[in-house]
Amino acid sequence: MTATDQAPETPAPIRSHTHPFLPYRPERLDQAEAVRRGQQFHQHLEGRRSVRFFAPDPVPAEMIELAVAAANTAPSGAHQQPWKFVAVSDPEVRHRIREAAEEEERINYEGGRLPAAWREALGPLETDSDKSYLETVPWIVVAFAEKSTPMPDGRLRKNYYVNESVGIACGLFIAALHTMGLATLTHTPNPMAFLTEILGRPGTERPYILFPIGYPAADCEVPDLARKPLPEALEYFPG
Repeated sequence: MTATDQAPETPAPIRSHTHPFLPYRPERLDQAEAVRRGQQFHQHLEGRRSVRFFAPDPVPAEMIELAVAAANTAPSGAHQQPWKFVAVSDPEVRHRIREAAEEEERINYEGGRLPAAWREALGPLETDSDKSYLETVPWIVVAFAEKSTPMPDGRLRKNYYVNESVGIACGLFIAALHTMGLATLTHTPNPMAFLTEILGRPGTERPYILFPIGYPAADCEVPDLARKPLPEALEYFPG
């Protein structure tokens, strides 16, 4: 077959929509370039670690905004985007958050609220109730999950797949922070109702993850841990 008598392209199917749709034509890479980009992205994320030793150096608000903008690209159930990121830089508020978080964590660690098996699992991380980094970091960002969303007419819209949607958004948020050279930690003190009170959030939301955000300290250390190897994380079916 010559260049002049190639088979015509199959026309796109004609669809009928009741809501607005747009054409989607992302760049299609050749396999070598696609693999190269995938390897580069994996190597980039392989360097990400959760950090508990931060520098007090300032971080511009623009970097927080860019990370939230990246989180906003996450898929969500029925495109309801049931998340709200609340950013805190005020030292007094960060102090209040630290005090409340440590109070709950003392009950967890020293008061026996954490089961023995969970404390044993946390052993290699050497975590405890000290959350002084919450005052060292220039920013605390709390992701709230919106169980329902107030509508302009006063109704409450129930949101669906909230945990799944907010979890994906938080993953992209973490990746964006790492891409900008920032460090964070997924801190989930339990219970977390104090965050709702301190930050004045409505009852339609619940705290999901607390992120201390900043640059790693010059003497920062992280646990020497190995990630799950690919054969343990991936199976082909049928094998």
